[in-house]
Amino acid sequence: MAIPIAVLDCDLLLYGRGHRTLDRFKLEDVTDEYLVSTYGFPRQFIYYLVDLLGASLSRPTQRSRAISPETQILAALGFYTSGSFQTRMGDAIGISQASMSRCVANVTEALVERATQFIHFPGDEATVQSLKDDFYGLAGMPGVLGVVDCIHVAIKAPNAEDLSYVNRKGLHSLNCLMVCDARGVLLSAETHWPGSLPDCMVLQQAALTSQFETELHKDGWLLGDSSFSLRTWLMTPLPIPETPAEYRYNMAHSATHNVIERTFRTIRSRFRCLDGSKGTLQYSPEKSSHIILACCVLHNISLEHGLDVWCSPATGHMEQPEEEYEQMESMDSEACRIRQELLLTHFS
Repeated sequence: MAIPIAVLDCDLLLYGRGHRTLDRFKLEDVTDEYLVSTYGFPRQFIYYLVDLLGASLSRPTQRSRAISPETQILAALGFYTSGSFQTRMGDAIGISQASMSRCVANVTEALVERATQFIHFPGDEATVQSLKDDFYGLAGMPGVLGVVDCIHVAIKAPNAEDLSYVNRKGLHSLNCLMVCDARGVLLSAETHWPGSLPDCMVLQQAALTSQFETELHKDGWLLGDSSFSLRTWLMTPLPIPETPAEYRYNMAHSATHNVIERTFRTIRSRFRCLDGSKGTLQYSPEKSSHIILACCVLHNISLEHGLDVWCSPATGHMEQPEEEYEQMESMDSEACRIRQELLLTHFS
């Protein structure tokens, strides 16, 4: 005689039906040292993220065991800072690898929705002047509103026919245009550009260019390296300095522009999902772009919370492709006049 076997739903027995939230992991049960080593951030920072993102992460669900915002944030931070969906990470907070992936997607979108709240140029005159003063204090370069550069982040190949994401090194990547202030706070981040586009073409098509040519400050400029063209709002190095004033200008320009290189190193060191050491981002270009932007938002929030120690270079496999570019004199006579006036006024 066959004996019927009842398959029991353990979740149902333990938690019942309905939109119940299961707290798989308690922040108060572990030390700050554990949180920093495993998830990259201390307890108070994680509590802040729960308050910030909680409403977005508590959406209605038909699942009997909804994952709490706290657990979702820990899962996402674990991925951002380690670059891995390793089973041990899911085991630590009591969720599967598939749930880890969903948590990363949810937290990423919640952070992207708040990108303009945390990544923007200052609007009031006092803050703009403070921005300029901070840059001037670095190497004596006046009028600087930000330093701009591009960084490549490796992604999986979208498909065999799409070569637009193949960069100069033959790797698939996104070319991300960013601007930061003297502390490394990001003021602009465009993370969606295909890796095949050189930096100068990215800037030419970027929203940043439209902002500075139509809206932003007329009494200051960004600093960019020689991969960009000289503009009235973008000061670049002189290709062949000859006079003492030109050498001083280039030295001040280089010392000031170095801030963004340090910022890139910090971001890659803190968010190992971007540095290539665990492989490429295994997402579509659009989703990869959102993950990069989410890390940029977290970078700025961490600086707001005093987590602003400059980090050492990350040891990833995906380094910034070196551009081979020919320095060309700008055809913009007004931009040339502004740079010459800057030389005469401040470096002669």
